[in-house]
Amino acid sequence: MTETVEVLIKAEQIPSYAHPGDAGADLYSAEALTLQPGERYTVATGVSIALPDGFVAFVVPRSGLASKHGITIVNSPGTVDAGYRGEIRVALLNTDTSVPYDIAVGDRIAQLIVMPVTRAIFVPVEVLPGSARGEGGFGSTGTAELNQLAVTDDNTPDSEESMP
Repeated sequence: MTETVEVLIKAEQIPSYAHPGDAGADLYSAEALTLQPGERYTVATGVSIALPDGFVAFVVPRSGLASKHGITIVNSPGTVDAGYRGEIRVALLNTDTSVPYDIAVGDRIAQLIVMPVTRAIFVPVEVLPGSARGEGGFGSTGTAELNQLAVTDDNTPDSEESMP
């Protein structure tokens, strides 16, 4: 599926997809800077977009920047609503405790994912329907060791309590 998005560019590079089938288009820095250890900074991209009604864009981290350099996005994902017409800026954070990170004009700093939006109708109720997960939240699924099934000699789960 392809959707046309009007883009106002005040920088050198338009968002672009690195490979066919990629979900995220690269966003590039429109300014040079150094992020000190623990520092956060809102980086200009020089890009403003006009999304069609019924669409949203999410600004998400680049996996290589996060895994190799500890650079992430503070408010990930950043949400760009269809009605927003200002410049897309990226709130980067250097999570490294000792190494500064240099960003040059034209460096890929984030990815932009454009998606259709489903609008929900929120209906107040007294009780929610049950589910397999229930109210289990942060960390409720435990570790890999805890999630492995206890298996009997005939290769069936030992009990329902051992099911993840």
